[in-house]
Amino acid sequence: MPGENLSRDEAQERAALLSVDGYEVSLDLRSAVGDRGDEPRTFRSVTTIRFRCADPGATSFADLIAPSVTSVSLNGKDLDPRAVFDGSRIVLEDLAAENELVVDAQCAYSRTGEGMHRFVDPEDGEVYLYTQYEPADSRRVFANFEQPDLKAPFRFEVRAPEDWVVWSNGAGERTDGVWRFAETKPISTYITAVVAGPYHYVTDSYERVLGDGTRLEIPLGAMCRKGLAPYFDSDDVFEITKQGLDFFHDHFDYPYPFGKYDQAFVPEYNLGAMENPGLVTFREEFIFRGKVTRASYERRANVILHEMAHMWFGDLVTMVWWDDLWLKESFADFMGSFSMVEATRFTNGWVTFANNRKSWAYRADQLPSTHPVTADIRDLEDAKLNFDGITYAKGASVLKQLVAYVGREAFLEGARRYFKRNAYGNTRLGDLLSVLEETSGRDMPAWSRAWLETAGVNSLTPQVLLDAEGRVDELAVVQEAAESHPELRPHRVAIGLYRRGGDGALERYARAEADVVGARTVVAELAGAEAPELVLVNDDDLTYCKIRFDAGSLDTLRAALGDITDPLARALCWSALWNLTRDALLPARDFVDLVLRFAGRESDIGVLQMLHAWANSALTFYAAPEWRETGGRLLAEGALRELRAAEPGSQHQLTWARFFAAVASSEADLGVLQGLLAGTEKVDGLEVDQELRWAFLEPLATYGVAGEGILAAELARDDTASGKRHQVRCLASRPSAAVKAQAWASVVESEVLSNALVEATIAGFARPSQRELAAPYAERYFEVIERVWAERSIQIGMDVVRGLFPSLQDSPATLEATDAWLAAHEGAAPALRRLVVEARDDLARALRAQACDAGGEG
Repeated sequence: MPGENLSRDEAQERAALLSVDGYEVSLDLRSAVGDRGDEPRTFRSVTTIRFRCADPGATSFADLIAPSVTSVSLNGKDLDPRAVFDGSRIVLEDLAAENELVVDAQCAYSRTGEGMHRFVDPEDGEVYLYTQYEPADSRRVFANFEQPDLKAPFRFEVRAPEDWVVWSNGAGERTDGVWRFAETKPISTYITAVVAGPYHYVTDSYERVLGDGTRLEIPLGAMCRKGLAPYFDSDDVFEITKQGLDFFHDHFDYPYPFGKYDQAFVPEYNLGAMENPGLVTFREEFIFRGKVTRASYERRANVILHEMAHMWFGDLVTMVWWDDLWLKESFADFMGSFSMVEATRFTNGWVTFANNRKSWAYRADQLPSTHPVTADIRDLEDAKLNFDGITYAKGASVLKQLVAYVGREAFLEGARRYFKRNAYGNTRLGDLLSVLEETSGRDMPAWSRAWLETAGVNSLTPQVLLDAEGRVDELAVVQEAAESHPELRPHRVAIGLYRRGGDGALERYARAEADVVGARTVVAELAGAEAPELVLVNDDDLTYCKIRFDAGSLDTLRAALGDITDPLARALCWSALWNLTRDALLPARDFVDLVLRFAGRESDIGVLQMLHAWANSALTFYAAPEWRETGGRLLAEGALRELRAAEPGSQHQLTWARFFAAVASSEADLGVLQGLLAGTEKVDGLEVDQELRWAFLEPLATYGVAGEGILAAELARDDTASGKRHQVRCLASRPSAAVKAQAWASVVESEVLSNALVEATIAGFARPSQRELAAPYAERYFEVIERVWAERSIQIGMDVVRGLFPSLQDSPATLEATDAWLAAHEGAAPALRRLVVEARDDLARALRAQACDAGGEG
């Protein structure tokens, strides 16, 4: 990534100097098809930018990452590309008050999901293109000023193969062999988009009468590769889309401003989705080739609504710089769940939010790299790493707490004023706080200092004193913070008291809301209540905190966690127990035991899937090494027992089948999987479709039962892009030193693999049962990561540095090797050091948890 970074200071200086009036971008994508031999495949990109300069005579620069530049013209004067273009920037000297820049370049197609990604479908040979830019990869496709606060209208025109269709942000039509698109509203460079190819395309429309009596009509479209068309449930996509548009129009009082609304499901996508106005892109894994659970549909609905919320939070109103990335991502994450619960069939979405999204936030907020929700982003590499659990999930959790603090209507009225005052502009934290202070009357700067401008997560623990009659004499909430981030915050919480009734159900019988302030807060309202068996200090999940338990409550959960009838309360208890495990306060084997005893009674399928993931992580990372074999056997036995007991054909049965495959290791377990694949073993109601076949083949490959021939035969059966990804992962999973050497070389020493196949290879390389095979690569990892970071794109660099860190070599020696690398590379790129520091912290946490599990000091 040499020379490609952009600092905040440079962006501020350029924004003060320049104002952009418009872009005209012409792309010739006909080179995407046809045999080019070994010649690098490029496309022609001609960009005209009209812009003003506040200080005539000054010097600035435009951004472009391209193999070559044919010509550069500034205000009618031809410039020598060799003199002004250095591979990532074009120097612009002696600017006039009004300027026109024309750049004719040859840009590269991408294999990494950054810029103009080119994908060849192995099923039919068709070529598909799409763009992905955030935070700063539009400069790989056309010359521009790549920063969010230099907004402008865009006009795109595209030449493409005759049988292709092309889409962009605005409505388009083909005339004289050229696709021409309507000019956009003023938007940032990173949300412009082009999708091109023989996509399967379905249309619909949305209409509503606005408050002033006018009719709003939004053409809807959805697309995917032709090979996925048989599985594309576009009706459900459109249903969620329309429900979301209804919700946001009902609550935002600002009509959708970008004309049409296309949604493209594209291959080899690095992200979940991207909020390009008028042309949202999604990873095609949201089109389900096999049977999936309700949780998968809920996840897709949440992402659709998250991206739709961005049309207002992020596209209409955009942050000035990436410091305030949370202004769009936190809001979209919160609004995705908020709208899903209120407008769609997924009314239990807050359970998923509490159990899944917040666990991402809790992990991120305890890393050494944690940061305030509103962050200090020095440059683009910092920005790339800040699409994290803090910016998304903690920010959304804090906004959920804000709604409880200021009230729902004050919050939504603040949003409405924010849109109207800042439409098509750029904002900072203060712009939002000022409107919320207007609408709520609350001291928003004080709230912001506590919640947005400091890092770390607080723990809340109940203290219960009983009187002589066995009733609550005093109930207090104790708040604690880590030494590294000692801030105590104001929490609006609900405290729930639970007891078992005559039928054994553990239910809430008393509840009080309170403002927890400082180190200890007495909840006077609960004095005199009957003695509780369980105290839940963040009942209803109003605030962002780690829930702790008093000794009596923890005993109750050990005995009767499955008896809690409320799904959200149950999910909160599971999440709290997982945090205790990660914090080395609860032995990993105890958490596994709780899963074995109570997960089979879990009604919420998303929570069950999370419990399976946590149990597997507990076994892999947090259990004492000498107990792993026992724990693995217990989990496999339990999973198979629940699989056979589950209702035939149910989503619980499917979930237990996948978990059984994830933990199977014994000869008998692997024999069951072989039988299910061959049809000689039956589980009533379990349909072993193609996706489930690959799930069963992965452990068989990992333990040497399924070799290269079997995997090749399966690929022949499923010769698709999805099948290829599965096969590559399984091939890399095989227990052979030669296999590991080949996998390592294909990722570290070669750039042949696409981003999706790099990800699949890394996933197969490091298997928990193959610690010894991977051991030789621990030292090599530290030898290569700085070179990989310097030579590869930032996305591939992140995948390699995170994915190949020797986390399974969980010993003090690996910790020492990590520390030695950090000490010897203080001058390494800050983003690279951050990734290594985070991995080191995960390893240190694992070693503490293993000591706890072995009976040592937590």
